[in-house]
Amino acid sequence: MNARAENLIIYNSLNAKKEKFTPLKEGFVGLYVCGPTVYSNVHLGNCRTFISFDMIYRYLKHLGYKIRYVRNITDVGHLVDDLDDGEDKIAKKARLESLEPMEIVQQYTRDFHKVLEQFNNLSPNIEPTATGHIIEQIELVQSLQKAGLAYESNGSVYFDVVKYNTTNNYGELSGRKIEDLISNTRELDGQDEKRAPLDFALWKSASQDHIMKWPSPWGIGFPGWHLECSAMSTKYLGSQFDIHGGGMDLKFPHHECEIAQGMGAFGISPVRYWMHGNMLTLNGKKMSKSTGNSILPYELFSGENKFMKKPFGPMTVRFFMMQAHYRSTLDFTSEALLASEKGHTRLQEAMSSLEALTPAEKSTKKVQDYIDSFYDAMNDDFNTPVLIANLFEVVKYINSIQDGKESISEADLNLLRNTMNGFVTDVLGLSVDTPEQDNKLEPIMKLVLDLRQEARENKDWSTSDKIRDGLSNAGITVKDSKEGSTWN
Repeated sequence: MNARAENLIIYNSLNAKKEKFTPLKEGFVGLYVCGPTVYSNVHLGNCRTFISFDMIYRYLKHLGYKIRYVRNITDVGHLVDDLDDGEDKIAKKARLESLEPMEIVQQYTRDFHKVLEQFNNLSPNIEPTATGHIIEQIELVQSLQKAGLAYESNGSVYFDVVKYNTTNNYGELSGRKIEDLISNTRELDGQDEKRAPLDFALWKSASQDHIMKWPSPWGIGFPGWHLECSAMSTKYLGSQFDIHGGGMDLKFPHHECEIAQGMGAFGISPVRYWMHGNMLTLNGKKMSKSTGNSILPYELFSGENKFMKKPFGPMTVRFFMMQAHYRSTLDFTSEALLASEKGHTRLQEAMSSLEALTPAEKSTKKVQDYIDSFYDAMNDDFNTPVLIANLFEVVKYINSIQDGKESISEADLNLLRNTMNGFVTDVLGLSVDTPEQDNKLEPIMKLVLDLRQEARENKDWSTSDKIRDGLSNAGITVKDSKEGSTWN
């Protein structure tokens, strides 16, 4: 274990403050992250959550923890409005496309994995599916019935929120009061089955035409949305585990209900540290399919969208996300991504330069101070924007060494190489961006640069500058040297 692990501070949503991280078992971490409902292409907002927790997973590994990282796949599909009303999302998509639900599941699970691979995400240790854990979900409902916190009604089973709240605090994670929740609960179909409007479904009775359904002690039906994460997280991580992550939008009702289910079934709060990533906006507005203010990862990579001036590779997008704290809102704009692309290129060029540096007898800077600043940033609730700012201080130092203004000893050079690689590659998960669009642009750029070179040879400086400036406006930098012109 790295001794610096003792200094890790995490913002715990449950208590709304930063707390020292102390795992249940020394040297081990149990981490659960709510995965996707696989009924459509994974969107950028979801990607941000998974990239953020990939960074967190990577840093915990870097500190020397042995981690069991569990991230589920929701392949049952939950109801359209995420409550107890509407239609199953996967079944709805299957009907629209005249496919079996499991064809939809397979198609979009593959898409999910492919996109995260492009973003250089590490795979979780366990990726359980909701359909593969129906028995565990039924058993959890039975445990809640035995505890007197669940009741059957017309083949469905509901969680008794009011009874739970007599000895517990429903709303503790989201900071909501049960009185306000009850008064604001709207009337839905099937409310007459419930003892109180706020009660949520653990198991729903399935109509004859419902596609995805299973036998249970209460009849043919399907599990409630909140039930699956409780069943799978506790199966693989125990009745209480260290970290549960997800997007801010899941705090209520999903994570609130998970706490109630865990407390009700096991008599203990299931999670010690709740972590929530924040949302993305696009050009200052909420991302929304219905308003057309939405962009998918592959549209970003290919450039086939109406929002961006050019294609952006997965590593540029990942670097852009790392430049904001995981708990802050992040606005996607073409200008911001262009700036990130240049920053990422500069960082990768410095990494290459670092490998080629020649050591001197002594260092003009204290390398250990840089290293301390990296750990200080990450131990402060995974503060990647501060880490990146500190990395660029090292970039300046590397450039100064190249220019002969600074020097570095062999011992410090080896230390800096290992540490920079550890944080840039292993923790932030960044590598050189070589997206497919660069390959497509290569012959086009060769033609453009040849035309510019022709103009320069003819002393047509106006045309030469016009080409260079036009490329710069598109986010492409042209560098001239004795050997010729290059672009990035």
